[in-house]
Amino acid sequence: MKDFKTDWTKEELKIYILIYCANADFSESKAEIDYIKSKIETSDFEKIHDEFKKDNDYQSIQKIRSSIKDHGYTNDAVDRLFEEMKTLFLSDNKYDILEQNLYRGLNRILK
Repeated sequence: MKDFKTDWTKEELKIYILIYCANADFSESKAEIDYIKSKIETSDFEKIHDEFKKDNDYQSIQKIRSSIKDHGYTNDAVDRLFEEMKTLFLSDNKYDILEQNLYRGLNRILK
């Protein structure tokens, strides 16, 4: 079985999760990308985005789960991530069924 460990910083993990969420409806809006870029302090967006594009859904979930565990996220830290995810979903003024399903799925997986 493939190892899905990453060497991401917490910032890179956050970028990856937000990019993953922006793609819930198979389309990244300009508002979503602008929101992600406004929430990060590094210039790693393109590097992480390129990695995301190479991963399938299973790989993405495994990388997120592994990185959350490796960084020792508390329940409060995970809750803060979910608040940012929800804000991202609403950044383009729509919260469609695909985004809602991804939010619920990640909630089950990460909490």
